[in-house]
Amino acid sequence: MKKQVGLAVGLGVGSTLATQGVYAEEFPLHTMDAQEAEGQHYVPSTVDNVRWGELPNRTSAPVLKMESGETITFDTVSAEGLLDDQGRDPVSYFGQYGVKPKDILSEAIAIAESDIVNLFGEHGPHIVTGPVEIKGAEPGDVLKVETLSLTPRVPYGVISNRHGRGALPGEFPENEGPAEEASVENPEWFHNVSVFTPITMRNGQWYGEIPGEDVFFPLQPFMGMMGVATDTTERVDSVPPTRTGGNIDINDLGVGSTLYLPIEVEGGLFYTGDPHFSQGDGEVALSALEGSLRVTFRLSLLKKGDPGIPGNAHTFTQPIGETEDYWLPIGLDEDLNEAMKDATRQSIDFLEHHYGMDRAKALAYLSAATDFEVSQVVDRTKGINGKIRKADFEKRLPNEVAATTEGGQLPQTSTNYVAWIIGGLSVVGAAFALGRRKKRSV
Repeated sequence: MKKQVGLAVGLGVGSTLATQGVYAEEFPLHTMDAQEAEGQHYVPSTVDNVRWGELPNRTSAPVLKMESGETITFDTVSAEGLLDDQGRDPVSYFGQYGVKPKDILSEAIAIAESDIVNLFGEHGPHIVTGPVEIKGAEPGDVLKVETLSLTPRVPYGVISNRHGRGALPGEFPENEGPAEEASVENPEWFHNVSVFTPITMRNGQWYGEIPGEDVFFPLQPFMGMMGVATDTTERVDSVPPTRTGGNIDINDLGVGSTLYLPIEVEGGLFYTGDPHFSQGDGEVALSALEGSLRVTFRLSLLKKGDPGIPGNAHTFTQPIGETEDYWLPIGLDEDLNEAMKDATRQSIDFLEHHYGMDRAKALAYLSAATDFEVSQVVDRTKGINGKIRKADFEKRLPNEVAATTEGGQLPQTSTNYVAWIIGGLSVVGAAFALGRRKKRSV
């Protein structure tokens, strides 16, 4: 009799999906030939192409090299179903919900069976794919990451709550906590809670289902992890987001979005991972609805000072996101209050350097018109991002553009108002003096 592989909640995927007209065969489960990929390049999550729980650093070797402006497709793998508290055996773990072995990612099986070391509870859980070198990238440059497409690879995901983690550590999971016997061989003794969650297509829209509750919610796929290598030789854990990106978990960064990342090492060394089918702001349980995705990016190199860099194009040191309607300055800190301060400072700096706003008036605008959202509170380093509405600035030119327009107009900041007033008074004074001089000479 096969032992149970951990405390979990779910329904059989076979019956659930069959009754709703969605079958695993309709999903892009396995790897494909590079020629079939949407992008010009293709990187599967094979054992040789991934790290488990750590990020690339400056010593990492690229799995592929590409030119700026080219597109690339990654087949990413969620770590849920592979972790120690789930038995590190995706066939058994997903099998308890009726998922057949052929409907489980071959990469997931290979990674779980590999000798890659991942110390559960000490190392991050994420399966990180890459890195990829962008030719010509140098420290001080910026990588522009455009998300072109996102496709679920499997018709199911997992939402997990683990002891000592999440927004309510010590309160949830509501059980006795991990026992001494807890191990990969005895995963049920961790007493963590994972909710197996099937996804289905309804009227052209993907939905997740909280099993047994008749609760359905629309999916908003995005990559939780996008980043470039940090300039260090030390091990970089995959959990906390950093100044070079990583596990930033901003749910607005789906299809059509752009993320700008400050480059610290030669080649940039871009990586991705932590695929999400859906995530609420805060990610309060610990994980979102984690599920493997196929993603295609366009990666473009912006050299230091390029006017296409948002904010300060000459000293760009913090990631910033962009959607069709918003700019997303990002604040990061272990303290949520400090993350809020950081997001506010980043937003003020952005408005000053990108649109030429006076800093005091930028703060006033942010207070009156900008929402600040908590991306997550569960990754040690917490994240808050502003959502600056582009439509509010339709009558203003970005600084770099304004500087090149006819006449080299200064942006209309209060500092420049003073300059204009002084200049205007000087002109008036000169005209008055000239008039008096003419009157005396008559």
